[in-house]
Amino acid sequence: MKSLLLLFLFAPSLLSAQNRFDGTWEMKMDTLVFSYNPLEYLLDQGMFHCMSCTPRVDVKADGSDQKVTGDSYDTLMVRVVSASSVKFIQKKNGTPTFACTELVSPEGDTKTEEFSETPTTQRVTGKAVFIRVAKGPAGSHALSGSWQMQTVRNTTSVGPLTTYLSMKDGLKVSAGGESYEAKFDGKDYPVQGDSYRGTTSLRRINDDTIEEIYKRGGRVVRVAFAILSEDGKSMRVASTDMRSSGHTMTYTAEKRP
Repeated sequence: MKSLLLLFLFAPSLLSAQNRFDGTWEMKMDTLVFSYNPLEYLLDQGMFHCMSCTPRVDVKADGSDQKVTGDSYDTLMVRVVSASSVKFIQKKNGTPTFACTELVSPEGDTKTEEFSETPTTQRVTGKAVFIRVAKGPAGSHALSGSWQMQTVRNTTSVGPLTTYLSMKDGLKVSAGGESYEAKFDGKDYPVQGDSYRGTTSLRRINDDTIEEIYKRGGRVVRVAFAILSEDGKSMRVASTDMRSSGHTMTYTAEKRP
């Protein structure tokens, strides 16, 4: 279960105001690199605990929707499929937004996660691979312990798409049903279509670099930088989750013809 990851994967990216940045850009899933602390789980005695989640999650693993407090979902379903497999479904306002099945290898040292994510209008499916960095308590489910992500790949035809259009002193951005218009003045502008009623502020660092700060309820959630390549065909994005000890994701977006 990787709400952190999904928060990174489907948040709007950034581009500079120059016309050569206008167009539709595709996140290249095979360029994703993550830097964060291991995910820590405990599944035991009918309860699932995610100690590394922000905020921490403690719910019954009985296959029913359990209320949780979080930014990206308000209920979580946990169902034990077998001694090595667990299914999760996250919902927001009763609508499924993310589902995955975690499968621990027979040796117990790796696990795969097959996921399906629906951020507003886009739907992305894929697979992530984790390695074990710590075992869980004796007698607990095989999923228990600490895990570090190694790779993630989507199995849809394209990665998440974002469209950019320059405006005077700023940008118009749309991605997966969400959009915003923001000037490069560091002020907060509303993100339309965002169920969390978030805001975005933009600041130009130089001709090829933009900083974005995304907030929810006035609280900084994410700080991202986008750096345009010299030929204008790709952009390197680095996004840091400010709620989770500085967890960072970087990836490359390519401009579609």
